[in-house]
Amino acid sequence: MPKQILLIIFIVIFGSFNSFSKGIIQKDSSKPKTISFKIKLKSADKVKIAVSPLKYNKHLAYSFTLDDGYRSAYLTAFPLLNGGKISNSSINEWKIDQGGDGTVSEGLFYSDGMGNKIPFKLALAINGGSIRYLPENRGHLSWSEIKEMYNAGWDILNHGFHHATKHGTNYKTEVTENTTSIQQNLDFTMSHFVVPGGEGDEKYYLEYEKEALNNGHFSVASYYGAGPVFKVDSKVDLDKMISARTFVQSSKDTTSFKTMDKYLKTIDSIVKQKDPVWFNEFTHGTGNTNLWNLSIRFPEFKYYMTTLANKYGLKGNDSIWMAPWQEVYEYIWLRDRIKVDFQQKNKELIVTIKLPEIPETFRNRDISLNVETASKFQIESNKDLKIKDDGKTTHKQILIQLK
Repeated sequence: MPKQILLIIFIVIFGSFNSFSKGIIQKDSSKPKTISFKIKLKSADKVKIAVSPLKYNKHLAYSFTLDDGYRSAYLTAFPLLNGGKISNSSINEWKIDQGGDGTVSEGLFYSDGMGNKIPFKLALAINGGSIRYLPENRGHLSWSEIKEMYNAGWDILNHGFHHATKHGTNYKTEVTENTTSIQQNLDFTMSHFVVPGGEGDEKYYLEYEKEALNNGHFSVASYYGAGPVFKVDSKVDLDKMISARTFVQSSKDTTSFKTMDKYLKTIDSIVKQKDPVWFNEFTHGTGNTNLWNLSIRFPEFKYYMTTLANKYGLKGNDSIWMAPWQEVYEYIWLRDRIKVDFQQKNKELIVTIKLPEIPETFRNRDISLNVETASKFQIESNKDLKIKDDGKTTHKQILIQLK
């Protein structure tokens, strides 16, 4: 038998859909539909197709969230990961340094497996009531800063409008008012909730969980729940998911990276698992000061993220899919609901994928398929399909973008 190789077919499904001569795409992306396409092989060897557990067939999906919408996310974390000028020391209105080291970052990346690099992306859990433009040394993000990060692929999660937790909190209003605030200012609907921490009535977080799930959110990160490590080699129960939230934080020791090394050791142990997994973590600020003693100082944050990139990103074994919570959730949700069929006749393969009705609030409608074949190939389609592949060289992947 010739050695089998892995072919990943990555399908990006978004926007309106048009019909094309080599298959069928029904209109209206939120409704059930069927797509199909043809693969022409160089040989008649049998082909096997299966859905990839994770996007790009990665081994580790790692989601990292910054709580409370602090400005250090924009001043330090965003330019470090996405590439750009990291802020110098920046003392905010609370006399806390939310800046970084003033260097220029080239960005931290993993690849899609086809020679294209993708920057590490995080999520922001924000409180709409705290977002503002003044004073100039404000501690929280502005709407334009959040929009810039969102447009770069960072996800925005609901964290309550006022970050209220104390006795007398109207939990439903906190959830829904924050949703409305983001809709009005940023023109999208949040669909995942992060319970704010703080003083409150006993088990107040249960009220937040209930109101979030009852008011349009698909999942909640809370004090207790599933995870934070999820096995994804089989169907994942995402129905009204409540996930345990764990934090990465600096210690009092400012002279070494020993604390970060402990967190990195945990990830090392997760990566060594045989089957693919999804791991989810949180912190607050990423500036030079350990904000509220619940954050990561920038030098440690830079060391932590750079080490991840060097080990598991483009410069390492490239096994990581560094994507925020919502992006990973939506991939797994769709992955578990599609139906894939393929028919091979000699050197031609017709692939048919039945898609479910996709919630309108989904931001990502992507799916990856693994195909085992020993043959080089080419894709047959018309101008309505944007397709990239390496079928004539390493014949491992195809990228299909449906308009």
